[in-house]
Amino acid sequence: MFNWSTSTRHGRRRAALMTIVVVTACGGNANNRATAAGQSTSTPATPTSGTSSARTTTSPSTAPTGKIWDVKMLGDASGYRFDPATLTIKVGDAVRWTVVSGPPHNVTFWQDSIPTGGSTQLQSDMPQTIGPLTGPLLNTPNETYTIPFVKVPAGTYRYYCTPHLALGMRGKLTIGP
Repeated sequence: MFNWSTSTRHGRRRAALMTIVVVTACGGNANNRATAAGQSTSTPATPTSGTSSARTTTSPSTAPTGKIWDVKMLGDASGYRFDPATLTIKVGDAVRWTVVSGPPHNVTFWQDSIPTGGSTQLQSDMPQTIGPLTGPLLNTPNETYTIPFVKVPAGTYRYYCTPHLALGMRGKLTIGP
């Protein structure tokens, strides 16, 4: 005989266990939330030229001729996001994405958002890709990924974090002449 209350109770336990597995895999544990505590998400991006002591992934083929802009990769109780989510740079600049909390993170560009003729150049300027227009997964706080935008056409480039796309982790980069 089928016991509905036993079946429902086991189903709830399985659902609770799966939720814990998914949240933990996406970086939703207490240690990651604590890492981001006190971090401001409203500070504007600032150009920098320093280096980080953590593993850095940069393009060996094209060196930036302008500024290097920083974008934080965050995942905490406030959500998963790039900070800033929208950035305007010039041709010749580079963007350095840095894991702050909630890894793994990466940068993946939507093919249909790239200006005509830009996909091939962007792909060649992206180091250690794991797929078309897809950067590697960064798993450690302070790990960085830098892309120079030296030879790409001006325009809007939309991107996202593959593991956290469903959670709304998206960004927009506007490159001016």
